[in-house]
Amino acid sequence: MPVLNAIAGYAEEMTGWRRHLHQHPELRFDCHQTAAFIADRLRAFGVDELHEGIATSGIVAIINGQGAGPVIGLRADMDALPITEATGVDYASTVPGKMHACGHDGHVTMLLGAAKYLCETRRFAGRVALLFQPAEEDGGGGQVMVQEGVMDRFNISQVYGIHNAPGVPFGHFTTTPGALMASVDTATVTVIGKGGHGATPHECVDPVVAIVGMVQAIQTIIPRNTYALDEVVISVTQIHTGSASNIIPEDGWFCATIRCFDPEVRALLKRRFHEIVEGHAMAYGVKAKVEYDWGYPATINHAEQAEFAANVAAEISGEDAVEANGAREMGSEDFSYMLEARPGAYLFMGIGPGAGLHHPAYNFNDEAAPIGASFFARLVERAQPLA
Repeated sequence: MPVLNAIAGYAEEMTGWRRHLHQHPELRFDCHQTAAFIADRLRAFGVDELHEGIATSGIVAIINGQGAGPVIGLRADMDALPITEATGVDYASTVPGKMHACGHDGHVTMLLGAAKYLCETRRFAGRVALLFQPAEEDGGGGQVMVQEGVMDRFNISQVYGIHNAPGVPFGHFTTTPGALMASVDTATVTVIGKGGHGATPHECVDPVVAIVGMVQAIQTIIPRNTYALDEVVISVTQIHTGSASNIIPEDGWFCATIRCFDPEVRALLKRRFHEIVEGHAMAYGVKAKVEYDWGYPATINHAEQAEFAANVAAEISGEDAVEANGAREMGSEDFSYMLEARPGAYLFMGIGPGAGLHHPAYNFNDEAAPIGASFFARLVERAQPLA
C-alpha cells in the first residue's frame, strides 16, 4: 500500500500520539487537554500560525506552501464518548466513564501526521488550514466553528474530512457525490394526564394509553406520508412512565430519533410528527408538549470534490480499494455544517475487523493512521500543486 515514505517513518511516533490521546478522553467542548497536546505537536512541527480557543477548545493551524494559492481545509474531530471502556488494552482510558469509542483519537493522529509531513516538505502552493474540532458527538462543534467565522477568517476555499470505518476492509475508502449521511433530529414528547388508582381508570386520564397510541401512529409516517424510495428512519427509542402495577401515572414521556437526506422530507416529518401528537392528545384527553430538536443536517458531498477525493484515495490505496459511488448511511455528522459553508467531501476509511463505533470494545487500528495521513497530505499536493 503506497503510504508516503516520510509518513511511514512516523508510524511509531503516531502510534504514541494516538495511544496518549486514547488514555485521556474528553467530552463535548471540554477538549482542553487534547487541544494542548495537539498544539504542542504543531508548534514542534513548525506551523506558521496557531489559533486556539475556537469553539471553546478548537484549533486552527496554518501551514504556508510555496507561492500564492488558495487555502484548503482539513478537519479532524477531537471529542470522546461517555462510555466505560472494555477493550482491555494497556493504554485504555484513564478517565472513568469516558473513552474514545469512535476513533476521534485516530482522526487527530492522522491529521497530525499529515501536518508534520506538510511542514517538512511544503510541496504545495497556497496554504493549508488544519481544523481540530471539539463536540462532534454532542454539541455541534462544527457548526460553532463555522458560526465563529473560520471559513471566512482563514479564506478556506474547500474542506475535507475522513471517518474511520471498522468492519470495512483495511485501507479501503468509500464516498459518494451528494448525500452521504443523514440529517438527525430528536423529538421528546411529554404527555400529562390525570393519575389515580389502577382499579378506577374511569376517574383518571391515562397517559400510558395515549403514549401507546402516539407511538403506533408515528410509525405510519414513513409508509404513508413519504415516498417509498425516500430513505427515512423514525425510531422511538425511549418510553418512561409509571411507578407501580396498581397506579395509573400522572404523566410520561417518550423520545424518537428522526433521520433522512432530503430537506423537504425533513420538514414533512416534523410537521406530521406534531400533527399526530396533537391529534392524539385531543383524542385521548391529555396534554402533550413536543420538544423537537432540529439537529445536524445531512452531510452532502459536492460532486466535483467527492470525485477528486476518490481519485486521491486511489493513489494511496489503489483503484480497487476505492468506492467512489458508495451507499449512503443513516448516521449523522456535524461536518455537514462545513460542507454547507464550503465545497468539499467526506470519506470513510476502512480499518479492518473489530468492534463497531460507539461500542465499549471499539479500538482504532493504529496501522491505519499512516494511510489517512498520506491521504490528507496527497490531497493537498494534488489540490494545490506547485507551478
